[in-house]
Amino acid sequence: MSIEINNESNMAVDEAKMLRLATHHLDQLRIHPDADLSIVFVGIGPMEELHVQWMDEPGPTDVLSFPMDELRPGSIERQTPPGLLGDIVVCPQVAETQAQAAGHSTVDEILLLVTHGILHLLGFDHAEPEEHKEMFDLQRDLLLSFATAERKAGFRK
Repeated sequence: MSIEINNESNMAVDEAKMLRLATHHLDQLRIHPDADLSIVFVGIGPMEELHVQWMDEPGPTDVLSFPMDELRPGSIERQTPPGLLGDIVVCPQVAETQAQAAGHSTVDEILLLVTHGILHLLGFDHAEPEEHKEMFDLQRDLLLSFATAERKAGFRK
């Protein structure tokens, strides 16, 4: 599995933890070990430009996902084929603001956003109520599973 992480923002990001998170989620979702994923952290200016260019909405956003191959989660019987998952772009500054409003850490917010981005790359959406429930339930389950794995491995929160 090739997971590339680039921090182009001016905020520190725990890249090792993001790598563990992405690896955990892709394993849980039975994504082929030869799949490629890119996670990029950018500042407010670049995120605003991307948001306007791709979503035609003003202002920065927290996370954008750019799927490449149309991969979907695998199953116990059948893993996904190898391919390019795509790119996730996260703005840590927006994450920090959202974390403060939600009453949790910026790291937890970034973990949530990367998880959310991975699910979008795999075709999940939240436009309709049933889709919203499916995606957000899976997002919660993945984050809880990751937190448990981190504790078992001796990583601190």
